[in-house]
Amino acid sequence: MEILNPSALEYGVARFTLPGQDECGDDHVLRNSGRAMLFAVVDGVGHGIEAAAAAKLAASTLAKSPHEALHSLVYACHELLRPTRGVALSLASINLAGGLMTWLGIGNVQGVLLRAGSAGRSPDHQALLLRAGIVGVQLPALQQVVLPLAPGDMLVFATDGIRGSFAESLSALEAPQKAADRILRQYRSGNDDALVFVARFSGNGL
Repeated sequence: MEILNPSALEYGVARFTLPGQDECGDDHVLRNSGRAMLFAVVDGVGHGIEAAAAAKLAASTLAKSPHEALHSLVYACHELLRPTRGVALSLASINLAGGLMTWLGIGNVQGVLLRAGSAGRSPDHQALLLRAGIVGVQLPALQQVVLPLAPGDMLVFATDGIRGSFAESLSALEAPQKAADRILRQYRSGNDDALVFVARFSGNGL
C-alpha cells in the first residue's frame, strides 16, 4: 500500500507467507501526506486468513489519514480492530520540513534506525522501544520517541517472523531492497509469516 514521493527515499520490502497458508498475515504502509511521510508494518496475530484480515484493516485505516498524529492513528486502529484477533504494529512519521522522525511500537514488530556512515561491527543504530500489547485487544500506554533524521539514515521494520539478531548485520551502504531480501533470507524463522521493510532517506525534503 504505497503512495509517496520517490525522490525522498529508496525502499525495499520482502515478505514470506507461511507454507500452507493462502495469505500473509503481515502488511505494510507507505504514505506521503505532503507534510509528512508515514511508514508502518503490521503483524496480524497468528497467521492465515484471519491474521491477514486484521492486518489489512489496520493498514487501510492508517493509509486513510497519514497526516494524523501517531497516537490518533493507533487509537483509530484499536477501535476498528476490536472484532478481530488484533495486530502488532510499529509506525513512524517523518516531518519533511523539520527532518524529524516520530515512532512508536506496540507488540513485537522490531524497528531499527541505522545512522548514515555507520560501519564496522558496532554500527550506530537506535532500536524502537516496544510496548507490550495488541492493537484491537489490549492497548498499552503509548510512548512515542522523536529523533533527528539525516540524509542517508536507514529505517528497518521487521515482524516477529524475523530473528532479532538481524540488526547486527545492517550496513548503511546496502541498497534497501537488497537489505530486505537478505534479512528475510538469512534471518527468517520459518515458523511464521515474515515481512521486512527497509527505507533509506535522501536529502530531498529533509
